[in-house]
Amino acid sequence: MASVVFKDATRIYPGTTAPAVDKLNLTVNDGEFLVLVGPSGCGKSTSLRMLAGLEEIDNGAIFIGDRDVTNVAPKDRDIAMVFQSYALYPHMTVAENMGFALKIAGVAKEERERRVREAAKLLDLEPYLERKPKALSGGQRQRVAMGRAIVREPQVFLMDEPLSNLDAKLRVATRTQIAALQRRLGITTVYVTHDQVEAMTMGDRVAVLKDGLLQQVDTPRNLYDNPANAFVAGFIGSPAMNLLIAPVSGGKAKLGNYELSVPANAGSSVTVGIRPEGFTPTTSNGFDVIVEVVEELGADAYVYGKPVDPALKFANSGDEGAQVIVRWDPKNPPKPGSTISVAANPTAVHLFNAADGERLDKK
Repeated sequence: MASVVFKDATRIYPGTTAPAVDKLNLTVNDGEFLVLVGPSGCGKSTSLRMLAGLEEIDNGAIFIGDRDVTNVAPKDRDIAMVFQSYALYPHMTVAENMGFALKIAGVAKEERERRVREAAKLLDLEPYLERKPKALSGGQRQRVAMGRAIVREPQVFLMDEPLSNLDAKLRVATRTQIAALQRRLGITTVYVTHDQVEAMTMGDRVAVLKDGLLQQVDTPRNLYDNPANAFVAGFIGSPAMNLLIAPVSGGKAKLGNYELSVPANAGSSVTVGIRPEGFTPTTSNGFDVIVEVVEELGADAYVYGKPVDPALKFANSGDEGAQVIVRWDPKNPPKPGSTISVAANPTAVHLFNAADGERLDKK
């Protein structure tokens, strides 16, 4: 096992001027499960491929343990990678697929079989060792791909969206299995996903990227409770945080009749972030929302609507479909077309600079 360190790691693809990954500084601790998450094109897969040696590093360095692997060939980095596509050999059995890399490396047959049996037991694949991949379900094939990585006993696991090809129910089951397995093995793991729910439920820590830049790295709870900027606030959490641009007057930000004290450096407007569960129904001193859709999920209900006050704008002005999202009592949801009035629990409010999105300290 080993730690992983990105030191000012930069990748600029030929024919482009903007870096795909720009001066990434990130440490993955020994035995840690770290998730790289962000929207498409943010640089998370490029970062993983740089670590794997599949992408050149234009500037900076990458270390695995105390060893600088910046210019080391992929096969000599002591890593094992699990891809989105299972990449199994169709003519080989499960056991042969899992042990193939060991066979190529010249590992003795008895040792190969021992490692394959141990990995199969961990992954509940023992009954399938003599089957071909075509006789397996998608989840079983993914476990075989995991097994192929495990038998190599690497210092670092790299996983590039390994659950993307699974259906929703199987994804939930498999992500818990992968997280539990990693904790049992204790192998340093870097996991890439675009699904922030996956990131929040699996990672010891989560690194959020946007446009090749690291925005924040922290535990899932701290990312949720203390986002560093409006992008992280809006990206982490499901449903997403509400981000409204509110005018500031006399040191107060105004959401309809609801007023919030803001720092002196807030400017003429401020981005107010409130998670759906941070709202409370009110009959006064709130702001009105026209209900468009109600999602009833059994234990929860979520109200989606538009603010009545035309002065309230969404921080993501390019998102024409932006709505206010409020968690509501599931036993008494409002009807579409009706108007509700809500205020926010002061402890649940996040304030961000309207110009650059950086977090503002509350008064």
